[in-house]
Amino acid sequence: MHFTDEQEAVFAAGGDIKINAVAGSGKTTVLIEYAKRRPRRNRILYLAFNRSVRLEAQNRFTREGLSNVDVQTAHSLAFRRIAGPLGYKVSSGYRIHEIAEILAIKPVSKDPLSVFLIAHHVLKFTAFFCNGVTQKVQQLDYRATIADPHAKSLVNHYYDHIEKYTRIFLAKMDKKEIAATHDFYLKKFQLSKPILGYDAILFDEGQDASAVMLDVFLAQPALKVIVGDVHQQIYGWRFAVNALKSVHFAQHALTTSFRFNENVAGLAVECLRWKERLGEQVSLCIRGVGLNKKIASRATIARTNLALLKNAIDAVQHDRSLKKLYFEGNINSYTYAADGASIYDVLNLYQDNKTYIRDPLIASMGTYKQLTEYAETSEDMELRMLIDIVDAYGTQLPALLKKVTALHVDDSRRGEADMIYSTVHRCKGMEYDSVTLADDFVNEDRIKKCIGNEKEKPVDRSKLLEEINLAYVAVTRCKNFIDFPACMFPQADKSHFTKAKMPIPLPKKSRNKNKTQADKKRSKFSKAYTPWTTEDDTRLRRLFLIKEESLIKIAQTFDRNIGAIRARLRRMGLMD
Repeated sequence: MHFTDEQEAVFAAGGDIKINAVAGSGKTTVLIEYAKRRPRRNRILYLAFNRSVRLEAQNRFTREGLSNVDVQTAHSLAFRRIAGPLGYKVSSGYRIHEIAEILAIKPVSKDPLSVFLIAHHVLKFTAFFCNGVTQKVQQLDYRATIADPHAKSLVNHYYDHIEKYTRIFLAKMDKKEIAATHDFYLKKFQLSKPILGYDAILFDEGQDASAVMLDVFLAQPALKVIVGDVHQQIYGWRFAVNALKSVHFAQHALTTSFRFNENVAGLAVECLRWKERLGEQVSLCIRGVGLNKKIASRATIARTNLALLKNAIDAVQHDRSLKKLYFEGNINSYTYAADGASIYDVLNLYQDNKTYIRDPLIASMGTYKQLTEYAETSEDMELRMLIDIVDAYGTQLPALLKKVTALHVDDSRRGEADMIYSTVHRCKGMEYDSVTLADDFVNEDRIKKCIGNEKEKPVDRSKLLEEINLAYVAVTRCKNFIDFPACMFPQADKSHFTKAKMPIPLPKKSRNKNKTQADKKRSKFSKAYTPWTTEDDTRLRRLFLIKEESLIKIAQTFDRNIGAIRARLRRMGLMD
């Protein structure tokens, strides 16, 4: 196999190094070759970001005959050293009402929401502590993690209670009175200061490193390699740290992407240049050498669940050619919050059907307005997302979701899907032949407006930088074919990114001389001269770019003539 000069420099490096690898640069291939060029007597640990990446990497190292490489995640290492031997029962997580019950939290004053607000922040404070490197809860100021002024005011008011209950909750897990969370036994692993016994450790996805695992990693007397993409940090809200910025190892770069071509590389760099509006210098060069010409997999990617579901609902309502669809991470994960609250529970509260609500937290709310206030005050973004979806569709939601679910295929048939739907977080590490981006991503104009209004509304620059990273990750999931909202890249020529179409000849003109041209068109095409709507444009873009329908078929679908379809496509920048 031929390797680039940048890759060869990595293989030849001695000592601890960090590698900034752009999207599609083959970092796993590089790490495998790096391991192959080390003595087989060396014990090597490859730290994967999650279980699915671990399984894929395990298979690849095995195929290469590298039996000296142990592939683990941070949690699998910690379970093997802590949870298993010490006999901890493990919980996948606790819901808000369970925290309130376990800790017997009492209401503060006459505030009916105080119990759940305290429980919510206990859960977040626990995650803050377990994902950090301090030894005691009291060494942290949880208030620093709260952005919304109103939410911060309430946390200040309840802070003593929140901190006290957080310490009690951690103590109950430590004494095995209740099951331990995955974050808890990973934290306990870090506090035990383990020596892992490897000669070299390869730390993948270093831009979203768990601070506790990074602390363990840096303490090891082993050769250390961190690889990732400094611009793909998208888990700051989970208290992740960007090891590629914080660790002072010798730096290497992989700037050639084998996934996409030079045109898409230009879009990716354009995304990153938005960071200069926030005072961050970007000097990264991305070279795209991808040669993909086929379209076997198609994906719609959104920033939020709400935008993704809106796209899917619109598709099943208007695109009859859509027979099978697939949601990355299972469709149910888009209609439930992390603590188990269901979109149907939110809808039942919206309709005042409290009898059918299963979730105790939502059932305890007196009104839908109270639930909305709780979501905003607690900064529970997942619950806020469910509320937004219910606000958008109201009583029509069950029927619409039923249509979407009816077309959904399971994991074993993912390859059969006409369209794959995913948020950016769920498709991290994935790639698709053709990608359509939803219209909920940040863009340069929005960034300029935020900065312009900074005197009235303070700008959280770290969050805005992560929003730019999300747009960059979404763009770089594609293999040469991509469609995007015009507001993201207003200067881009879409013909460089989407598959060209062959022109279709116009039909013969009518010879009815007793009618005006407009009358003749209306008699043949009921939608002739009807204004185009935003929904029409979204549907047209999908049929033309994603489904690759002929102009004749598209014209039949819209009940307009081919000339009207061609004119609209030109106006949208999709046809010369």
